[in-house]
Amino acid sequence: MTAMDIELDPPHGITGFPLGMPAAAVKEAAAALGTVQVQDDGSADQFHYMKVLVLHPQFEIVFHLEDGRTLSSAEVWTPQPGAEEIRVLFRDIDVFRTPALQLLDQLEATGLTVLRETDYAYVPGVSLGFTRTAGHDVPLASDGEPLYFQAVLTGPAHYYDYKLTKD
Repeated sequence: MTAMDIELDPPHGITGFPLGMPAAAVKEAAAALGTVQVQDDGSADQFHYMKVLVLHPQFEIVFHLEDGRTLSSAEVWTPQPGAEEIRVLFRDIDVFRTPALQLLDQLEATGLTVLRETDYAYVPGVSLGFTRTAGHDVPLASDGEPLYFQAVLTGPAHYYDYKLTKD
């Protein structure tokens, strides 16, 4: 079994995909991971901006290029079992194998601000956003929500800071 680690390094990006990376380089690097689908190529429209989706047999990553030219954020979806051992890590914490509530507690214990919502959690200081929303049956935690996060988004500096002033 081969292994692959995807490191989340907000606000800089993820392994192999630094934020600010040109669109052509995103597409080329994504193709090395799996099948690539490009949506709204070159578009910077607020509602239909460019996205590059990479479909690996065990996971998906959505690369957001909000200006239509450069990588602005990366959204990694939970890896599924298969031929590769795939881990998505933030500061040596396995994001998708650590129960969601425990993961948030660990982040808070390091001094990070964690904003918790029913299906979502945000870490404004380091620009991470998590979702527990699942489109299929998954184990549930004691709060009735999915036990594990289903996706994580790594954004640029201050990406979620607006959440700090939300009423």
